[in-house]
Amino acid sequence: MEPFKVIIVEDVPLELKGTEGIFRNDIPEAEIIGTAENEQQYWRLIKQQLPDLVLLDLGLGGSTTIGVEICRHTKEAYPQVKVLIFTGEILNEKLWVDVLDAGCDGIILKSGELLTRGDVSSVMDGKRMVFNEPILAKIVERFKRSVGSQLLRQEALIDYEIDEYDERFLRHLALGYTKEQITNLRGMPFGVKSLEKRQNELVQKLFPDAGGRMGINATRLVVRALELRILDIDNLMPDES
Repeated sequence: MEPFKVIIVEDVPLELKGTEGIFRNDIPEAEIIGTAENEQQYWRLIKQQLPDLVLLDLGLGGSTTIGVEICRHTKEAYPQVKVLIFTGEILNEKLWVDVLDAGCDGIILKSGELLTRGDVSSVMDGKRMVFNEPILAKIVERFKRSVGSQLLRQEALIDYEIDEYDERFLRHLALGYTKEQITNLRGMPFGVKSLEKRQNELVQKLFPDAGGRMGINATRLVVRALELRILDIDNLMPDES
C-alpha cells in the first residue's frame, strides 16, 4: 500500500484507542491526521486537511443516522475520499442499506476479525463493497434464499402450467385490481368474460382436489398463488396500464 491519510470518526474512547492501535501495528502506511467524536469535529477536520480515507463509526452520540448523513455528505462534497464504515451496529440491517445507498466503499462490523490490513488495502486499491466475514455471511445467506425462492417460483410456473397472462392476471388481482381494470392493461387481450373463464381454469389448476366446488373466490385464489410461489410477494408491481 502507498502511504495515505485517514480520519477516524469514533465517539467511544476505548474503541478509538483500539482502532488507532490497529493502524499503528498493522497498517503503518496510514497517517492518522485527526480523530473526531462528533459531526462538528469531523467537518472541522476535513476542511483543514482532506484525507484519503474516512473510517466512520455509525453510532455517534446515541444516534445511528448521523453516520449515514456524514457518509452521504462526504461523498457528495469529496467523491474522491473513500469512506469505510467501522460499526458496532451488527444487527441493524436497515442501517447497512442506508449507508450503502449513501455511497460508502464498504462496511466492517465490529465483530469477528474486526478491521484488517486486507480490508483497508482493498478499499485503498479502489475496490467497492468491502465487507468482513460477519456481514458477508448474512449477504450470502440472503442470496441463497433469494435464488432458492426464484427457483421454486420457476418450478411452480411450470408445474401448474401458468403462462404470462395467468401470472399478470393473478398479480393484478393481488394488487386489488378489478377484472374491468385488468382488461385495460396494455397487452392484455381479454374481456371480462374471458378473465372469468381464466379464473375458473386457474381454480382447477391450483385447487385440483376441490372437485369443482364453489366458494373459491379471487382472494383465495391469490392466497394460493402466493403459497405456491407462483406470485412473489416481494415483487408485486403493476404493469403499465
